[in-house]
Amino acid sequence: MDDLEVGTVYAIELCSGERRRWQYLGLDGRGQPRWRDCETRLEFGEGSLMYAWTLLGAADADWTAG
Repeated sequence: MDDLEVGTVYAIELCSGERRRWQYLGLDGRGQPRWRDCETRLEFGEGSLMYAWTLLGAADADWTAG
């Protein structure tokens, strides 16, 4: 995940199979990645996630949750 671009929206698949769109916000003051869920607009750090997830790649304008 070293190639993430700040401000880019990425397609994410949760361990449940649910797909989401998260915007990468960059690193916080402790050097931890921060994200914004595009649906809920909530911001969070990767360390606070309580479930497994997979980065599928950048989400284009035609991407839909599946």
